[in-house]
Amino acid sequence: MKRYDLIQMGVDYYPEHWEESMWEPDIRLMKETGVKVVRVAEFAWSRLEIAEGNCQFGWLDRALDLFHKYELQVVIGTPTATPPRWLTTKFPDVLPIFANGETFQPGVRGHRCYNSTSLREYGSRITQHLAEHYSEHPAVIGWQTDNEFGMLDCHCDACNIAFRNWVKAKYGNLDRVNAEWGTVVWSGEYSDWNELTVPLGGSPHQNPSFLLDYQRFQWDSVVAFQRTQIDILRSVCPQHFITHNFHSYPQRLDMYGVGADLDVAAFDYYPNTSPAKQATTPYSGALSLDVTRGIKRQNFWIMEQLSGSPGCWMPMWRTPYPGMIRAYAWQTIARGADTVVHFRWRSAVAGAEQFWHGLIDHSNVPGRRFAEFTQLCHEVNTLEEKLTGTTLKNEVAILHSHEEKAALDIQPQAEGFDYYENIKQIHRAVTKLGVGCDVIDLRQPLDGYKVVIAPNLYLLDEEIVRNLEDFALAGGTLLITNRSGVKTTNNIAVMQPLPGLLSYCTGVEVLEYDPIGAETHKVIDAEGNPYECTQWCDILRPVVASPIAWYGDDFYSGTPAVTVNDFGKGQVYYFGTHMEERFWSVLLERLSKQQGLFRFEGLPDGVQASVRSGDQGSFLFLLNLSRESVTVALPQEYNSLLNHSICSGELQLEPYGVEILEM
Repeated sequence: MKRYDLIQMGVDYYPEHWEESMWEPDIRLMKETGVKVVRVAEFAWSRLEIAEGNCQFGWLDRALDLFHKYELQVVIGTPTATPPRWLTTKFPDVLPIFANGETFQPGVRGHRCYNSTSLREYGSRITQHLAEHYSEHPAVIGWQTDNEFGMLDCHCDACNIAFRNWVKAKYGNLDRVNAEWGTVVWSGEYSDWNELTVPLGGSPHQNPSFLLDYQRFQWDSVVAFQRTQIDILRSVCPQHFITHNFHSYPQRLDMYGVGADLDVAAFDYYPNTSPAKQATTPYSGALSLDVTRGIKRQNFWIMEQLSGSPGCWMPMWRTPYPGMIRAYAWQTIARGADTVVHFRWRSAVAGAEQFWHGLIDHSNVPGRRFAEFTQLCHEVNTLEEKLTGTTLKNEVAILHSHEEKAALDIQPQAEGFDYYENIKQIHRAVTKLGVGCDVIDLRQPLDGYKVVIAPNLYLLDEEIVRNLEDFALAGGTLLITNRSGVKTTNNIAVMQPLPGLLSYCTGVEVLEYDPIGAETHKVIDAEGNPYECTQWCDILRPVVASPIAWYGDDFYSGTPAVTVNDFGKGQVYYFGTHMEERFWSVLLERLSKQQGLFRFEGLPDGVQASVRSGDQGSFLFLLNLSRESVTVALPQEYNSLLNHSICSGELQLEPYGVEILEM
């Protein structure tokens, strides 16, 4: 039986980095600390296959036998993110080619072209050997594919051929390619298939339809590459689960496509430790966790969690403040993580990530951070039975799309206009209100939601519009922002008044627009309250909609900036401009009352509330993700799961304080 929904703590461990005499003392201490899961081997190809066909698994056998001896479960990473030098030397087609023609040389990681025939052959081979060898090992419960997939923008010969074949499969003939991409502009028409290549450098201002399809091709390449491993793992190890560790949002990679083939999604979570980021880190982190939960619309894993100062790709960050490691691990669980794996057990003494600190420093003496992790493990293990099987059941959703982001990145609309940052601001407003929020793929069903926020629907087709209209017609409240309905999904501008296909449900028409960028303009609501707006100003003509806010300056002063339209049993709001967060807070607070949304009111800055529910009951998580002591007013009496006491009235939370209350 595949089991990946247990509430438990883990660590990332690299036995190949340490003398074998250290393994058992490390693993014994893991057991004593309360660790239950360990990830191994995702970068160990050169030790697993020391030369072509010469697999040496004995060292990993001995490590896994020790994990089993101490009743620790293991997730094995397929090691294809780090092709060994014997492979890249013999088969240089493994290495990606940058747009300038230079080769992505080995020496770091991620030096693999997803379309390389050699990589697919040898990557499948090592995956097959590992799967067959460990399919029955009692410690092994699952697999992680590769490591932190990302966009490589590879320009090698294999990608040229693969992209050409991808376009052929999608469009069939060159006449249709030329028509769908509008290549007549700048004499870009193709007359022979061999003329069609990946971008090959040059100007970044190429045909936007072509560039968007090039990104889609890369997304499909990653999915196809991962599937070569997943097919093997499912065939040989059907009892094991499969995951992948996503990272660093916003992500150019289509996580929904990669996630579709997984049993469970995972995320590598490193909240910023800088005091200067204190006001934003808890909220950008909450969004990352909600995005991860939305990949499969279910609970997820954290495969790498902050354990100490990160430092490798940049100078070292500040060390985690006392309580931060524990609080941010509980934040992940509060927002849907089940297993939380900390990176890493011990700081590396060699390699580029020597100063990406683990739970134990180079001294090999457990210190303050390790003691905090030990407390965390004890708490999680104590509550495992109650919390396992619980999930989040939210009534608000923000719609997110990699295609929208890609198209808006290809053609930036105005200074400061950033698709993901705009989502971040809206999500922050929802989170500060104490309202739970899902972040899901734009094309997902909307059943069960009362409020849906759809930012910057730049690319649109009738299927998306029909889903949104049906939601509103049935009684939902839909909020749509500017730069919506601008293009078809092939990145071709629509020849009709904006918001294009959304004009019917929004009940407005855009007469003209003004890309104001970083300039600040004024907006006045119906009560006369002033707000600021930036980035963009649609000059609106309500057709059947009613204005609720108006521009307060420039030549369009007095024209509507935000409208609402009664549509079926529901309502559709249209934001012609990018409103400041305060406006969103006021509007969403009003909507939460109208829709009867569950809300934990009165949260101080930096404090977040989440509810997980299941057969064992409902549990309210209150997390103070700040360095200041705060007081939270409780609306009723609760049982504290952490302190085994009754909580009522005012709850005091120390810096990075956590409370879990039984509702």
